[in-house]
Amino acid sequence: MISNQILQNTIEGLKGISRIDFCVLDTEGKALATTFEDTWNYESAVLSFVESPADSQVIQGCQFFKIFDEQQLEYVLLAGGESEDVYMLGKIAAFQVQSLLVAYKERFDKDNFIKNLLLDNLLLVDIYNRAKKLHIDTEAKRVIFIIETSHEKDSVALDNVRNLLGGKSRDFVTAVDEKNIIVVKELADKAGSRELEKMAKEMMEILRAESEDDKIHIAYGTVVNDIKEVSKSYKEAKLALDVGKIFFDEKDIVAYSTLGIGRLIYQLPIPLCKMFIKEIFEGKSPDEFDEETLTTINKFFENSLNVSETSRQLYIHRNTLVYRLDKLQKSTGLDLRVFEDAITFKIALMVVKYMKYMETLEY
Repeated sequence: MISNQILQNTIEGLKGISRIDFCVLDTEGKALATTFEDTWNYESAVLSFVESPADSQVIQGCQFFKIFDEQQLEYVLLAGGESEDVYMLGKIAAFQVQSLLVAYKERFDKDNFIKNLLLDNLLLVDIYNRAKKLHIDTEAKRVIFIIETSHEKDSVALDNVRNLLGGKSRDFVTAVDEKNIIVVKELADKAGSRELEKMAKEMMEILRAESEDDKIHIAYGTVVNDIKEVSKSYKEAKLALDVGKIFFDEKDIVAYSTLGIGRLIYQLPIPLCKMFIKEIFEGKSPDEFDEETLTTINKFFENSLNVSETSRQLYIHRNTLVYRLDKLQKSTGLDLRVFEDAITFKIALMVVKYMKYMETLEY
């Protein structure tokens, strides 16, 4: 349950304090972590010690200790050195590893609960009962952040993120697949959209500084007030991550509340999208226009259909812009200066973008 790296860090810290060497082995005599410079074959000695009724024993000049997890022998600890207090220091080290086992088991239970909570695998009555046993507040304000990086997750990476982002004891960092890391963040009562955006930016800065990964994306859902609604915020964050890749690909941080019409288009069946494009443009796709026309259209939308401001930003005469819009109207039958036509065209562009993205997933 405890990673070998955690065990190694622990006994190195203990050696730094006590000036004696330690080694943690499994019940078959395989060394999991050690500070001994010289290695020797522990297997026969460990197997003999495991079979004995003693909880501690001196073998080949080293003090052996048994470490249990709920009556089940989990590790064997060796302590060796010239100090007269080897036995006492070994007992302290064994107690420390024992405490780590208890702490990690408690975290595992909470982690398992949070995973099932996110995936809607628990009955309502089980949610409240298990939360109570694990001392998790059921009425706290929470929000889900999903972090996607370019690297696959493993237990070490997950522990690193926990150490980086787990600033509050009531926050949870977990994963339900190999692609994403999920942060269940507890919030103050007055936390709003600004605070959530700030939290996401802080996470981004911390992770990029630590991993130097420039392909990190963060998405988050809406704030929920009860533990039974945590899965809702998770589903929203997951949708925000997927929709953000299509319609907000220039953004590294996407909030569910900012998705707009994109989250509706994302849920449309592809055949219906193709039918819409065919009916509106008579088989011609709106993304087949030349780059100058597309730039004009996008800039016109950015400036809320304002002809004067658009022509100024494009460095063209107002009449030139009007000419381009008239030309577009003749080829499509849509006048972007008319609000309803502009909406239709904007939706069509988004639908085409969505269809292209879905095509890339099929290959």
